Amino acid sequence: MTGYSKSKVLSAVLLLPALLPAQNAVIDALVERTRAAFNVPGIAVAVVKDGKVVLEKGYGVRSIETKAPVTAHTLFRIASNTKAFTAAAMAILVDEGKVHWNDHVVDLLPGFQMYDSYVTREMTVADLFVHRSGLGLGEGDLMFFPPSDLTREEILHRLRFLKPATSFRSSYAYDNLLYLVAGSIIPAVTGKSWDDFVRERIFTPLGMSESVLNTAAFLKARDIATPHSELDGKPVVVEQENVDNNAPAGSIASCVHDLAKWMMVQLNRGEMDSGRRLFSEAQSRTMWRGLTIMPIPTYPKEAPKALDALKPNFSEYALGWHTEDYRGHKLVGHTGGLSGFVSRTFLVPDQKLGIVILTNAEHDGAHTALAWSIADEFLGAPKTDWIGAYRDLEKMEGQEIAKVLSASAGKRNANSKPSLPLASYAGTYRDQWYGDIIIREENGKLTIQFSHTKALAGSLEHWQYDTFVARWKERSMNADAYVTFNLKPDGQIDEVRMKAVSPATDFSFDFQDLLLRPVK
Repeated sequence: MTGYSKSKVLSAVLLLPALLPAQNAVIDALVERTRAAFNVPGIAVAVVKDGKVVLEKGYGVRSIETKAPVTAHTLFRIASNTKAFTAAAMAILVDEGKVHWNDHVVDLLPGFQMYDSYVTREMTVADLFVHRSGLGLGEGDLMFFPPSDLTREEILHRLRFLKPATSFRSSYAYDNLLYLVAGSIIPAVTGKSWDDFVRERIFTPLGMSESVLNTAAFLKARDIATPHSELDGKPVVVEQENVDNNAPAGSIASCVHDLAKWMMVQLNRGEMDSGRRLFSEAQSRTMWRGLTIMPIPTYPKEAPKALDALKPNFSEYALGWHTEDYRGHKLVGHTGGLSGFVSRTFLVPDQKLGIVILTNAEHDGAHTALAWSIADEFLGAPKTDWIGAYRDLEKMEGQEIAKVLSASAGKRNANSKPSLPLASYAGTYRDQWYGDIIIREENGKLTIQFSHTKALAGSLEHWQYDTFVARWKERSMNADAYVTFNLKPDGQIDEVRMKAVSPATDFSFDFQDLLLRPVK
């Protein structure tokens, strides 16, 4: 605890006034219906309104194996909701005059280098936060996800080998790696690691004593959620992931008890108590000001009509936050996802309303539908069955994905043969930014292993011609990939390209960005 006895954040948590019984019952029912509709083992929810914490509660179980209950103190991985903490850490340094948002990154980190020398020279601190660098969607994420053995320093060095997909500042494409750069600025100007700075300058002042910044601390905690993915229509327990090598983008684990305090200080524009601030009101406004225009989401014409009401008039990415509008209100929020965990932070600043939802299953529809449902309760909006709408949308998307996969299978020439003997495909192949993958021939079959990523190990099954499919041993990843060998005129292998088989594969499996060449 911080000793801020008059803190608005802490006093609100200590008072913890209950919702009206009827409203409490409505939210309880919404959560349980969401869990059932999306087959989610556990959910935790916190709601803050008008300067008070009105709900913080756990529902369901931490694990389908242990059946231990979720509580308000159960730690979940919050993944990309970490990004707002990294932005707040930078805002604190801006308040102190140690950094400015328009400073050039290379002036703060002399070793920083992107593929394009112009981008290297012109990239500002603010650019690191707003997904407009020119990198493609999730480009380079395979350096840390699934968990790899590359260090933060190695990942930073390899940024220079990532070829841009678009020109600098021309369009939006979500990336994770530049948050590692942002986090690296902190030790450069303070002498403290990102981890220590966030703990000392954010967690401690806010009294977020249960939140942790790395995997080791998370696994030592007594009350932690277990991640679940879906396999053959049923939830299965998956391994806890270690993404500490890109911590500023997504390593924090927290609980709704702590995150209520985080939402309170955000809605209070950085104020913790009279005269005490985490960051200035000016920095609060800066962090919530959109800098990159995001595309307005669209739904297929077959999608539930209720979703039309969610179409915003604007959608922008700010500094660690996404902003859009809903029913005349500006929304500020973010989502986060790692294998087996998805979460959402949902703020309505003009209503002093904040909602955080943590789940231990990979269903975006669950936290999304629940957030809209709870928000409508407080905004007095017309009753809409968001849970049913998102459940139907998820089913429809599943059917569309099945059609795509069926169409791909239908175009396959199953009678084709590889151009070369299987043993000729074996060897080490190197991508400039990722490193090596190893293909072996054993007993008439091919296997594949990514050298830095233990989870990316599996078999290579012939698909057609010189294309194979990597079938990963860990089936819950849903990330099987086409592996195509391109040959030279003399029959030697020139290069290998990869691409996810399913459109449902998470974008961080950026196989398409690899250009693998044989290592002589």
